[in-house]
Amino acid sequence: MNYYWNWSIFFDVSPDAAHTYLTLLLLGAAWTLTTALSAWLLALTFGSIVGVMRTAPHPGLARFATAYVEFFRNIPLLVQMFLWYFVVPELVPRGVGNWLKQLPDASFYTAVFALGFYTSARVAEQVRAGILSMPRGQRLASLALGLTLPQAYGYVLLPMAYRIILPPLTSDFLNTIKNSAVALTIGLMELTARARSMSEFSFQVFEAFTAATVVYIVINIVVTFAMRRLERKVAVPGFIGAARPSPAH
Repeated sequence: MNYYWNWSIFFDVSPDAAHTYLTLLLLGAAWTLTTALSAWLLALTFGSIVGVMRTAPHPGLARFATAYVEFFRNIPLLVQMFLWYFVVPELVPRGVGNWLKQLPDASFYTAVFALGFYTSARVAEQVRAGILSMPRGQRLASLALGLTLPQAYGYVLLPMAYRIILPPLTSDFLNTIKNSAVALTIGLMELTARARSMSEFSFQVFEAFTAATVVYIVINIVVTFAMRRLERKVAVPGFIGAARPSPAH
């Protein structure tokens, strides 16, 4: 293969004449992290609410939550990105639609909402599974102590459920970081979009996407180790998800 490798390309000035290619990739990584963290906060909030609704002793709430999960879980993320970016502004009143179209960083907000609601359906299923995996007596004991149902969820059921589902939640968070790359299709200049732009201008395709790959790997490794430390810190001895004792030497 006749390919000219040029790793010094990262220190060349990019076409905007204001940054090097390396700086542009780092800016893209910052947009990736900002998008993923914002979407994850949205997903964790709505996913927790919907997950609780799916286990609540109210059939109407449970049916609504099930419809929510099935809707956002069964539509591909790319389609949801396009729906939020191109369709929603046309469905709302004209003034609101024009405001959405002219909003600075509109692609960022669209990506956050699309990715957040898409991921919230998965988080809701994790929360539901965590709550249902606990003995039924925990809810009954909480109510017998005089707690209301919302208090039972807030003070007893959810704190324990989160401990159980931390590993799958970690996977969902990592998927949120990786899925943020889909936002390049609506114009968000995150890491993958910056790498593609660099390859198009410099023709150093391998260098650009190798750098993007390394950045993604480093980010995900840091998140994985941080979540493992969190698992050990919040583990309850004798409960599911508790840290295993280290082997005797």
